[in-house]
Amino acid sequence: MSDAKPAVGDAIRAALLIGEPQAKLFAARRIARDWRLGRLFFDLTAPMPDAPARPDRPELLPPGRMPRRGKGGSERGRIALWHAIAHIEFVAIDLALDMAGRFGAEMGEAFVSDFLAVAADEAMHFALLERKLRALGSHYGALPAHDGLWQAARDTAHDVAARLAVVPMVLEARGLDVTPATIERVRHLGDRNGTLILERILDDEIRHVAVGAKWFDKVSDRRDEMPRELWQKLVKLHFGGQLKGPFNDSARRSAGLPREFYAALVS
Repeated sequence: MSDAKPAVGDAIRAALLIGEPQAKLFAARRIARDWRLGRLFFDLTAPMPDAPARPDRPELLPPGRMPRRGKGGSERGRIALWHAIAHIEFVAIDLALDMAGRFGAEMGEAFVSDFLAVAADEAMHFALLERKLRALGSHYGALPAHDGLWQAARDTAHDVAARLAVVPMVLEARGLDVTPATIERVRHLGDRNGTLILERILDDEIRHVAVGAKWFDKVSDRRDEMPRELWQKLVKLHFGGQLKGPFNDSARRSAGLPREFYAALVS
């Protein structure tokens, strides 16, 4: 019987409260697999934590106190680059889990399926990046990291439309803009393994932005609002209004985020 199964909301909450990185990534992948195989009951009554657990390291710093990374040409610069990307992917695990756990009851089982799949992808990305850091003689937590990435989740915890507008459709979409240049820089350094990792991440992130755009369209339709106008209103309200280019217009368009959405908000 379904009520004999663990609740998916309980599993998501437990994963969010895991601070140790390896344990968190294994938990995220296990939840996605168990949900896909029907081993978890659709129950999301468990309250999501205001913030996920974090490991003792890395030290989290405000954006203004983060050391400059340089261009990644030196060994130290390469480690700093990969550490920064690993931190983004680590926080992205929690962002996807929280999306499913916080808004899944309102949005339905297909929404939960989509964002648990995103969480599993982010966990896989983090595993690849942690392995990369180990190969360079370092590890996740060895350097300080950006403290501001969870702020968008905190600011949009009350509204699924706001969360979709800001997290997949602004923050993750920004990754579509900056990753191609990073790929070229890593390729120029002769790092084939690093190039393949970043190409895989870019392909997956296009799909993640597309998931966010798809569900934002559904929410807009439910609220009887035009998606572009609603998105612009929510970005102005919860992100500060203006976006910075340059933009990877083709990747954004592939993800269902045409230039007409964001052109009016470009600083």
